[in-house]
Amino acid sequence: MEFHSALAESHDLEEACDAVVSDIRRALGPKTIDLMVAFVSADYGEALGELPGLMHARMGAPVFVGSTGAAQLHPTCMSTETPALSVLAGRMPAGEVAACALSATDLPHPDAPPADWRALLPKTASPIRGLIVLSEPHHFDPRPLLAGLDFALPGVPKIGGLASGGRQPNGNALFCDDQRRSQGAVLLALAGDVTATPVVSQGCRPVGRPGYITQATGNRLATVDHIPAKTFVEQQLQGMSQEELAIAELNPLFLGIASDPFRRAPPSAGDFLVRNVLGIDDEAQLVIGDELSVGRSVQLHLRDGAGDLAARLRRAGVATAKAAMMFRCVGRESPDHARFHGVAPSVPMVGGTCSGEIGPVDAVTHLHAYTASCMLLREGSTS
Repeated sequence: MEFHSALAESHDLEEACDAVVSDIRRALGPKTIDLMVAFVSADYGEALGELPGLMHARMGAPVFVGSTGAAQLHPTCMSTETPALSVLAGRMPAGEVAACALSATDLPHPDAPPADWRALLPKTASPIRGLIVLSEPHHFDPRPLLAGLDFALPGVPKIGGLASGGRQPNGNALFCDDQRRSQGAVLLALAGDVTATPVVSQGCRPVGRPGYITQATGNRLATVDHIPAKTFVEQQLQGMSQEELAIAELNPLFLGIASDPFRRAPPSAGDFLVRNVLGIDDEAQLVIGDELSVGRSVQLHLRDGAGDLAARLRRAGVATAKAAMMFRCVGRESPDHARFHGVAPSVPMVGGTCSGEIGPVDAVTHLHAYTASCMLLREGSTS
């Protein structure tokens, strides 16, 4: 297994393709490439439809997937000002890759059996070890798809993100082999003799103490530990340090919702789904950016620019990976590409900024915000 990543900035898409391909060929030589994953600026506009053909003509890889992003990542840089193309290309002689595109009408009923969901998957001869999920944010809600994929492939990591960068509803693009799509989702299956390791770093950290939801309706939080939610928040603010209060004054508050409702041990950082606190309604209830359930553990969270990405990458053994893909929130201010390069300077990585990130928490795949979700690839399977 060998990979190389390359990034080129240019206002001309064909010129960017030429530069990226030249870099990849210098590193990997002329032999056949099995897979290309690309992130590209939405500013290329109508020319985006030419991208699959341009790359196939130059590289000939049988599987090509990608997405637009407001920024494109490479281990040594992040392009934000000039239109750019970032590509990961590789050979997987003992692995297998396959891709497919989906629309909302393709999804089975939520109560459909696992076989119906498995029928959606890219066709592989060997078991799927990991899935990359790319989605379009304006016309396709990925959450039913993620639930169905977990139902069909429990324990298989799913990582991905929602396309970004478009200035109008059809301005984003997804790519699957020779297609450019403005709606739906794209799945990339990683199968065979390959290990896919997920790394999810949320851009927030818990503060104060956790409590339990004792009254809530929809996304309205009324009470925590039988006291008004507003009072619960005020108590947590009173116990914050000066540094934490300074962060809270300059940034919005978030509510972490424990991902596992049956877990007995108190949740810790990384065990929460972080959701926006949208405001307070006329009845002094907190308005949260997600549905709430009585009995769930919750805890206030603050923005954390540094986050724990580097530590999580180290724990996942990133330095031994053959390649990586990163899906990073457009709202993160931290230089995630630099943190990746700092702990894994020799690992090829491709990435882009997303309008929502996909990754597991406690083995359940969720749609996140302010998150960096990564998939690490290695030779060999764990089962």
